[in-house]
Amino acid sequence: MMRSRLALVILLAACSGRQNALDPASAQNRSITALFWAMFVVAAFIWFVVTVAFLVPAVRQRRTTREDAEPALELPAETSRRQTRLVSGATAVTVLILLVFLIYDFGVGRALATHPARALTIELVGHQWWWEVHYADPDPSKIVIDADELHVPVGQSVQIKLVSRDVIHSFWVPNLIGKRDLIPGYTSSIFFTADRPGVYRAQCAEFCGHQHAKMALDVVAHPAPEFSAWLERQRAPAADPSDSLAANGKRVFLSAACSKCHAITGVEAYGTVGPNLTHLATRRTLAAGTLPNTRGNLGGWIVDPQSIKPGARMPSNQLESRDLVALLAYLETLK
Repeated sequence: MMRSRLALVILLAACSGRQNALDPASAQNRSITALFWAMFVVAAFIWFVVTVAFLVPAVRQRRTTREDAEPALELPAETSRRQTRLVSGATAVTVLILLVFLIYDFGVGRALATHPARALTIELVGHQWWWEVHYADPDPSKIVIDADELHVPVGQSVQIKLVSRDVIHSFWVPNLIGKRDLIPGYTSSIFFTADRPGVYRAQCAEFCGHQHAKMALDVVAHPAPEFSAWLERQRAPAADPSDSLAANGKRVFLSAACSKCHAITGVEAYGTVGPNLTHLATRRTLAAGTLPNTRGNLGGWIVDPQSIKPGARMPSNQLESRDLVALLAYLETLK
């Protein structure tokens, strides 16, 4: 329990300040944010006017004498006409405001629905409770498979194709784009263009089971040249261990249950149950944003994942201490 609480504290501290729908970092979110602020300002102004319109007569009423406060059986004709004009004018202004916002809203929706002719295509697959990421390419040998991080270039339109392998999930990056559900058996798409570099927290926004709250995703927006270099590095297979300890760790990986669930490009490990580990050491977090990717956290996750993320699909692995040390040494070479 203590380790689980500590992991949650670390997660919240690491994500502080990165998830903010009112700090747009994409062209799509800027248009949504502009619509929100326009509606907020107009609604606040109307609330102020209506509040004043109610308070002023109430204050005046308190200042009148009991005799003056006696209600009249019939309003004077001029007062009745003035009130009729006031109500009619207010109704007309209300209709006009609603009409303007209806047109504005349709305009924003139309802009969001416009899909560019060319876009980088990334397939995002939801699992309980982690994210699988496929960077598409016409050449199958250049397809990159990653997990729990989504890397995109700044200034280039990106199409995210959303798929679920089990239950309904929801992809939400508050700084970049609104929510879109992942429906089992159905592929949907969402487009956005990041306009500044940064790391933006995404989250599953649809309750999907026991560890729904720990199904996060880092969206890393790179300048275009940096993204191209990153993608090229990801296409490379895992490097062979350069020392005996890491080489022994590779043997442990292949002989233990690890290779039955995980894949590593360039190694005889083809499991598809869990995340691809080809470049594990370059990832920022473990277990879909649950823990920072450090040696100690990785060792704890391998040995007893249920104490960190109860209900996770990864089983416990009871390894000899020397085998665990060797395995960690090998996994740290996967860059």
